Amino acid sequence: MVITTAMFCVRHLLPATRSSSGEFFTFQQDSAPAHHARETIEMLSHETPDFISPLQWPPNSPDLNPIWVQLQERIYCTRIQDTDHLVERLVEEWSRCDHEIISAAVTQWRARLCACVKADGGHFEHFL
Repeated sequence: MVITTAMFCVRHLLPATRSSSGEFFTFQQDSAPAHHARETIEMLSHETPDFISPLQWPPNSPDLNPIWVQLQERIYCTRIQDTDHLVERLVEEWSRCDHEIISAAVTQWRARLCACVKADGGHFEHFL
């Protein structure tokens, strides 16, 4: 059976997000090709209280996702076997994150968004 992005979100991501954040959160995904599936966009539009679609977010935006860049490096240093293993690695690495780095990223959020607009969606780390 092929696990789609929508199925993964329904089974793993949204329950975990609701568990840690409650019912009020913003769900954002970039415009990576896997995120463009009509089924995924429709599901997230209906299942999340505030959804920023792939069309509203720059593709592959490491400047807007500094924490994800670090997580990705740590998660994918191990060969991922299946979706359960991916979830396990995400939870494991998230629990190891330095919360000062997360707080700094949240504090810089408005400045990062303004720099993104100034760079017309391109890389903007040099503006910060």
